[in-house]
Order: sequence, then C-alpha cells, then structure tokens
Amino acid sequence: MQKDQLLTRRRALFAGAVALGAAGAAGAAGTAGLLLSGSSDTPVPPAPAAGPEARVALNSSAYRLRPLAGDVPPRAAPLPAKVRTTPILRFSGRGDTMMLSFDDGPHPDFTPHVLDTLAKYDVRATFMVCGEMADWNRDLLARMADEGHVVGNHTWSHPLLTRLGRRGIRAEIERTSDLIEKAYGERPLWFRAPYGAWNRDVFRINADLGMEPLAWSVDSLDWTAPGTGVIVRRIEHGAAPGVVVLSHDAGGDRSQTVRALRDYLPKLLEEGHHFTVPRREYT
Repeated sequence: MQKDQLLTRRRALFAGAVALGAAGAAGAAGTAGLLLSGSSDTPVPPAPAAGPEARVALNSSAYRLRPLAGDVPPRAAPLPAKVRTTPILRFSGRGDTMMLSFDDGPHPDFTPHVLDTLAKYDVRATFMVCGEMADWNRDLLARMADEGHVVGNHTWSHPLLTRLGRRGIRAEIERTSDLIEKAYGERPLWFRAPYGAWNRDVFRINADLGMEPLAWSVDSLDWTAPGTGVIVRRIEHGAAPGVVVLSHDAGGDRSQTVRALRDYLPKLLEEGHHFTVPRREYT
C-alpha cells in the first residue's frame, strides 16, 4: 500500500500537469498498424458526445471484442517506432468501437474487480501499468496476458517526465518494459506519459524503445473521486466511435471506478458499442 500512497501524493502534487498535458495533446492522432488513423501532424477534431438519446439499443450478444487488426506474433524486442510530436488520442473505429484504458496499477484491491467485470462481459482493455506497482503484483500482469488484455508502459514511479533529463526518462521507461516482459510475456508496444506530460525527449526515447505514445480522448476524472454516478455519466456521454477512455485502477481508492465499470459497461454493450485493444503491425 505504501507504493499506492506514493502515487496518490504525486497525483495531488502535480494535478495541474493534467490540464497542461491535455492541452498539449489536443490537436492530433497518429498511425499504428491498422487500428490508429491519421498523421502525427494532422489535427483530429474531438469526438462528439453521444448521449443516450443518440444511441439505439441492440441485442446484448453484440458485446464481443472486435479487434481492428489481425493477431500479430509476439516479438521479444520491438522495432524502433516513428518519432512523433503528439500522442495518439483516438483511433479509426469501425462501427461503435471504442477503447477502455486503466492507468497506475495493477492494485491488489481494485484491479482484480476490474478484470472480473471485463471477463464477465468478454471485453478486453488496455492497462497502462507503473513498474513499482507491477513489481508487487506480477500475478495480475500474468492474468492480463491470459485474458487477452494489452499491457502498456506508464513509467516506473509515475514522475513528471518533463522535469527529468534523458537518462532519468529512459530509466523510468526501460525498467518498466523489462519488468512487463518478465511478468506479461512480451515487451510493451504502447506508452502513456504520467499526467499526459510529453516533450521531445519523451517522444524520442519512447520511439527508440519501440513504443507508440497513446493518450486519451475521454477522461473520466475518476482520480478526483467525484462519485460513481458522475464517472458513469462522463463515460456514457463521451462514448463514440474511436474514443479512448481514461480511468484508473490504482493511485488511490478506486472503488468508485470499480462500481462505475459494473454500471456503464453492460449499458454500453446493450446500446451497441464494441470494445477493442490497440494493435500494431510489424514492419
């Protein structure tokens, strides 16, 4: 729990960086295999909110995962990726396909409940894990691998990377990738900067280590503990093709996040939304 408390204190200290990172990321999306669309220099308008009145309920059998690219063979050492200038905010969803992502875990008290709910509805998600949390909970990374979820890199100790030098940035990212490979079975292909704070060094090191920078387009703000109902409404109103939803399974008391997922996931599935995970082609 000490590690989790450290993340909570860091989040309180650097809360202002969230707005800064979101503003810096607000203009673009990038390409990654068949899933992500657009150019790293091409602005992408935010997805319009999709309220309940704009959606048509479908049979609940439509909630199977729909990957947008074929399975790719695992590779122990990913090839270097393109150096981008902005993170990926969304993807080219087919139909009402969207992506769920969870940051800061895994946490022994909350992540298993998130995984249980996802398993109940046969949905896959992306977990951006912190190395210091994953080190204490390697069994949860193994479960994520077994159940088909994607694990990405969210640094080792959740620092504000824009305050670190190149050596410190690389150490935070590379150490986490090493641990993910041991516990999950392969090195991560996706990276998310803590607080959404990116700079040139972060993008370059990220690419050198073979990862794509993945941000988000719908923020649940669940880390502020606004109440389960508020989290549910934010995600339901933001649900639209191609959006990436940001939630957290650690970094504080995430019981509201767990309860919210149990509420909104079956509703979105019944309304015809589908969920996918990021895929990237090898070249």
